[in-house]
Amino acid sequence: MKALAWSLLAGLIFGAGLCVSGMTNPENITRFLDVTGDWSPNLAGVMVGAIAVHAAWLRWGARSSAAAPGSPSARKASAPRAPIDGALIGGAALFGVGWGLSGYCPGPAIVALGSGALGPFVFASAMVGGILLSQWRSRVFARRLGARHASLETPTANACGE
Repeated sequence: MKALAWSLLAGLIFGAGLCVSGMTNPENITRFLDVTGDWSPNLAGVMVGAIAVHAAWLRWGARSSAAAPGSPSARKASAPRAPIDGALIGGAALFGVGWGLSGYCPGPAIVALGSGALGPFVFASAMVGGILLSQWRSRVFARRLGARHASLETPTANACGE
């Protein structure tokens, strides 16, 4: 219950920070991405602030000798590294295109749902659709891979059943 309360508090602080910094307004994002036009450095300032807070947190967590098993600082050293593959590159490209076109990424879009504007609802719906499509795709490939491995491991019977 304590972890849930801390998570809720962290989420509320994150959401408030997004609102205060203006990152729930897609114009701030698209203006940051428009380097040849009316460029706005606001997002860069938010990123630098977020990196500073995260770096301080990692440094504090690394020094804490009482890191609870399973905590982010305890998992840091043992986190597996996934290979860079086509799915990762394609997903990153799709994320970037969606971010650039809509001006939303998941965190600010979820916070912006509270505004009642149509844009965040369209983005969140597309995001959920993409997540479901990705999960379906993963299950299909897992089944195909499983069937392929099963056919290699299980000897097939000939026409006589032998």
